[in-house]
Amino acid sequence: MSILKGNTPWMLLAQVGALLGFAAYAVTLTTLQREWGLSNFESGLIASAFFVGYIAVVPFATALTDQMDARRIYMIGSLFAITGQLGMGFVASGFISACACMMVSGAGLAATYMPGLKILSDRLIQGEITRHISFYTAFFGVGTGLSYVISGWVLSMGDWHSVYRWVALGPTTSLLIVLAFIRPTRHSHWQEKITIDWRNIFPIRKWQQVLQNRNASGYILGYTVHSLELFASRSWLVAFFILSTQLSGEQFILAATTLAGVINFFGVPASILGNELALKVGRQKWVCIVMITSAIFGVALAYSMGHASWLILMLAIGHAIFIMADS
Repeated sequence: MSILKGNTPWMLLAQVGALLGFAAYAVTLTTLQREWGLSNFESGLIASAFFVGYIAVVPFATALTDQMDARRIYMIGSLFAITGQLGMGFVASGFISACACMMVSGAGLAATYMPGLKILSDRLIQGEITRHISFYTAFFGVGTGLSYVISGWVLSMGDWHSVYRWVALGPTTSLLIVLAFIRPTRHSHWQEKITIDWRNIFPIRKWQQVLQNRNASGYILGYTVHSLELFASRSWLVAFFILSTQLSGEQFILAATTLAGVINFFGVPASILGNELALKVGRQKWVCIVMITSAIFGVALAYSMGHASWLILMLAIGHAIFIMADS
């Protein structure tokens, strides 16, 4: 199987490492709320700071992959992720400092996730690219799932500082994998001198042309909503389970952090099989079916708070599956 050959296995492992700190804040959210006296709004802003950092850097990092080997960008992104997570572990002491560290971590993800995909596409000679992409996106679920489990385990053994210090080993491992196992490459259209043009980083006219295409703009808006649903779920799922337990008095079969991690693993086969089904039934039709189903599960999950744990668990699994089935 071509997926198991060449650079793809290494990049899948690297992505898992790069995402090891992804759920650290979700796992430590309630602990930090108590220790720092944060409101729900402030807690949400800290989570949002991660994605602000991501949004700020992703256009720049993506534009650079057209001018140089994405391998170099990936390693710089890994350093950003390491810095942000160690900052949370050693420096953060409140709302402002936590926001700053989370923004740096988000910038690290921006410079690893899409550049990691570019590392693959620049080196793929044969095989179906869509399958490599589906595996790569599916392993996002593996990385985030392990992030929940490992962060929760470390928190149960120590304190929240330890969580961020340990998960920083993830992007460190990713950096070493790319450095050691991904060979540098070169394309003829890359230039020796890197030119930074804001029109390339924020190509407003090209974006306007894309958005004028109704088919493309529909997918873009759909993916925007998909991302909103996905990351809101992953940011608050642990807190949701903890609050549900407090309201009902009924314990889940696993700790909230472990449960969130296990549920995320359901998204891995969902993403891979979703791509295969989209190829068979048509991508537009499949995306519409999945999004409607995901919305139903999401609303039902929200209203299930305080009910039986088995019901919440089934709805959470269903929601996780259909969130990822159109990735």
